[in-house]
Amino acid sequence: QVQLVESGGGLVQAGGSLRLSCAASGRTFTNYAMGWFRQAPGKEREFVAAISGNGGSTYYADSVKGRFTISRDNAKNTMYLQMNSLKPDDTAVYYCAARNTVLPATSRRTYDYWGQGTQVTVSS
Repeated sequence: QVQLVESGGGLVQAGGSLRLSCAASGRTFTNYAMGWFRQAPGKEREFVAAISGNGGSTYYADSVKGRFTISRDNAKNTMYLQMNSLKPDDTAVYYCAARNTVLPATSRRTYDYWGQGTQVTVSS
């Protein structure tokens, strides 16, 4: 079992930046690929970014590529999402997730553990 806790959300103006964190506990962190997803009101939860267990491979949704950076510090059992050049369309609840393999994936159905989410609101 893995427990995940997100932090770092908030209100920011368009063009601004935020860094989300996801602290993991329970098992060996490097055994898990991790991902960020988001869900806006009235929409399905969508993929944002994913990272392999050792941090060597990353994937991004086209909508955030070049603006967001996913990373992890395995010594601290923590994953991050650096979000720059934020847009109002980025407004959503952001969730971190872990899956029982070191290989990252873009489908939310393949993730086994989820955090409670953190709200990101970008004002225009």
